[in-house]
Amino acid sequence: MSLKPFLQAVGILAVILTLFPFVAADYWWIRMFDYPHVQLTTFTLVALLVYFFRFDLRSWRDYAFVVILAGCFLFQLTKIYPYTPLAGYEVENNEMVDPENTLSLMVSNVLQKNTEHQRVLDEVLTKDPDMVILTETNHRWRDALAPSLQEFGYIYKTEMPLDNTYGMLLYSKLETINPQVRFLLEDSIPSMHMGLRIPSGKLIEMHIIHPTPPMPPHDASSTDRDAQMMMVAKMARNSPNPVIVAGDFNDVAWSESTSLFQNVSELLDPRVGRGFYNTFNANSWLMRWPLDHLFVSEEFRVMDLRLGNDVESDHFPLYVKLSLEPTGAPEQEREPATKEELKEAEKQIEKEEKKDQKEKTEGKS
Repeated sequence: MSLKPFLQAVGILAVILTLFPFVAADYWWIRMFDYPHVQLTTFTLVALLVYFFRFDLRSWRDYAFVVILAGCFLFQLTKIYPYTPLAGYEVENNEMVDPENTLSLMVSNVLQKNTEHQRVLDEVLTKDPDMVILTETNHRWRDALAPSLQEFGYIYKTEMPLDNTYGMLLYSKLETINPQVRFLLEDSIPSMHMGLRIPSGKLIEMHIIHPTPPMPPHDASSTDRDAQMMMVAKMARNSPNPVIVAGDFNDVAWSESTSLFQNVSELLDPRVGRGFYNTFNANSWLMRWPLDHLFVSEEFRVMDLRLGNDVESDHFPLYVKLSLEPTGAPEQEREPATKEELKEAEKQIEKEEKKDQKEKTEGKS
C-alpha cells in the first residue's frame, strides 16, 4: 500500500475513534477508546500534517479529507487541552501558609501481585503525607506495611484487604471520624467513607473508590463503574463540609463519565492547567493516561501536586498537598449541575440496579 491510501485509512480510523464518545453505549470495546485520547490526538495531527505537506490537494476529496481530519483533531484537542499548562487552573495555588489548615495525601495502586513492599513504604516515608490511600491490597500487603506505618505515626487506619485486586488500605496521621467500608454495588467491591479532622479542628469529608474497569474479565461494560461514580458524586454534592474524593477510578479525566461525575459532584480537578499526571501504565512510556484521581471542593487550594517514584507497580503514586482556604471558595466555585446532568446521573444508577436485578433473576432461573 502506498503512503496516500495508508494515510487515508489512518484518517478514517481516526474519525471513527473520534465519534465513539458520541455513541450512547457502555460496552467495554467502545469505552476502552476513552483512554488513549492523547495518543489519538497526536496520531491524527501527524497524519494530517504528513498528508497536507506531502501531497498536492487536487480534488474535492483531498480537501474534504483534510478538513474532516482537521475537525477531528480540533475536537480531540478540546478534550485534553484543559490538562495542558496552556489552560487556566481549576484549583488555584494556595495564598495562605497555615500548617493548621493543610493536609497531604498519597494515592497509590500498588498492584496486588507486587512484592516490593519496601519500595512502597520508602515512598510513604519520603513523601511523609498525612494520609496514605492504597488500592489493590491484600492481607500480605496489610501485614507488610501496617506495623511500620503505625510506628511512623499513622495511628488511624481503615483496612479492607481482599484477594480480588479490590482491597483497600487507608492509614492516617490525622483523626478519622466514623470511618466506614461500604459495598455500594457489589459485595466484592468496597469503598471507604469518613470524616477527617485536620489540626485546626475543621472537618473534611473523604470518599475513596476503586470501581471495576470496563474490560473483561472485570466487567463487559462501564455500567458498574459509572454507577458507583454517580453515587459518590451525589454524596459529595450533598455534603455540608469540604470534600475530597480519591482513588483509582479506572477512568480518564476527559471521559464523559468523569465529566459527568465532576458536574454532578461540583468538585474540582487539581490537574487542570497543570498537566496530565499519567499514573498508568508505569511499564509503558507510550500508553499512559491518568487513572488515579483526586477531586476537591472549592474550599481547597493546591500547594503541591506530583507523581511519585516507581514502586514496581503498574501505577505511579499520586501525591498532593492541599490548603483549606474557605474564604477563597467563591473564586473557583463550579457552575451548578443542570437538571439534565442530575437526571443522567440517576439514569446511570438505575441502569446498574436493573442490571443487578436481571443478573439475580437469571441466576435463580
